[in-house]
Amino acid sequence: MFGGGGGGLNPRKMKQMMEQMGIDMEDIDAEEVIIRTPDEELYFTDAEVQLMEAQGQKTYQVVGDPESRERGADSGGESASGDAGSAEAGGDAGGIPDDDVELVAMRAGVGEDAAREALEEADGDLAAAVERLE
Repeated sequence: MFGGGGGGLNPRKMKQMMEQMGIDMEDIDAEEVIIRTPDEELYFTDAEVQLMEAQGQKTYQVVGDPESRERGADSGGESASGDAGSAEAGGDAGGIPDDDVELVAMRAGVGEDAAREALEEADGDLAAAVERLE
């Protein structure tokens, strides 16, 4: 259906087709990617990250081999950032990282106190906090 051979479409042709359909792709020069789940962190130090934007929705593709780190009591020693890393594992009072507060404040156009309060009410969920404030 898409030409002969087992190789599929060449990348340049694929990119042209995606542009015609209004899909933008861009490589992101990421230094690290961290995916946090309730039980572990997947820590990518040398990942390839691509951003695909179509119809106003952004999709991130992460390719790499992550290191798995258990979340909880043992996570304090590996975080060299100091107070933000140790507060992050805490949870309720003061457990919201300053970077998250700044991001929500900027995105929702509110002060940091309101952003922190919304994050605490949303249990640290960035999207839910921004939604509350908009």
